[in-house]
Amino acid sequence: MIEKTGIFSVVGRPNVGKSTLTNTLCGTKVAIVSNKPQTTRNRITGVRNDGECQLVFLDTPGLHKARNALGDYMVKVVNKTVADVDAAILLVEPVARIGIPEQMLIDRVKQEKLPCILVINKMDTVKKEDLLEVMAVYGAAHAFTAVVPLCARTGEGVQQLVDELKALCIPSPQLFPDGMVSDQPERQLVAEIIREKMLQKLDKEVPHGVAVEIERWEERDDGLIAINAAIYCERKTHKGIIIGKNGAMLKQIGAVSRYEIERMLDAKVYLELWVKVKEDWRNKPGQIRNFGYEEE
Repeated sequence: MIEKTGIFSVVGRPNVGKSTLTNTLCGTKVAIVSNKPQTTRNRITGVRNDGECQLVFLDTPGLHKARNALGDYMVKVVNKTVADVDAAILLVEPVARIGIPEQMLIDRVKQEKLPCILVINKMDTVKKEDLLEVMAVYGAAHAFTAVVPLCARTGEGVQQLVDELKALCIPSPQLFPDGMVSDQPERQLVAEIIREKMLQKLDKEVPHGVAVEIERWEERDDGLIAINAAIYCERKTHKGIIIGKNGAMLKQIGAVSRYEIERMLDAKVYLELWVKVKEDWRNKPGQIRNFGYEEE
């Protein structure tokens, strides 16, 4: 029976492993993952029930220098999320130097007087003495509630983090019902899966200028779910790259997306993808809101 809860923001620079850690903590995929920075655009909620505690995780975009209106929105999401939680999880790489994004987040935590756990990811890539040096550098910058080295990809060290988080939970009613691992609607999850597959299949700048909108969702009597999704890009040249020669790239994106969507929904899916151009949409606040990136 849940008797305590804790809400924790997972923050850090782009591509440090925040979504991978959130997925590992929740025991299932609630956030898309790629090796490209700024994969996460919105605040994503993940849930883990552990004994008498319910742990709620807010996966955030990586803190970065905004270059367009969408980037401004993402930075605002990070700053607001840090202020709305019981504690922060600052995820860093095993480098004995504090970068600008990390220092900004440390300053924000100090400003909000928030408990903060320092999590050093990718511990499997460095020697123990190098890890101790990283801990010393960050320890001199802030009095962290705890310091936990781990590997988000393999799960090594994650249980120690869970134990530290449970110690920060407070007596409270259960926030999310049993079995619920995310507050994202299915349509949003499907759109994010399609975008993830584009991030994995396409190179360079193209993926950062794409958004996905679910235009049709029909659940048929025979159990089939028919989904029409529009992929929006900013340039006609990008449209050609996404479609590929004779439609080959779009077919690949559709095939791998459909496979994962079927696993998530536990149903057969008919997925149809279209590619459309909306020039410079990342600098148009109205269009950003239309794609579901709205400030709360």
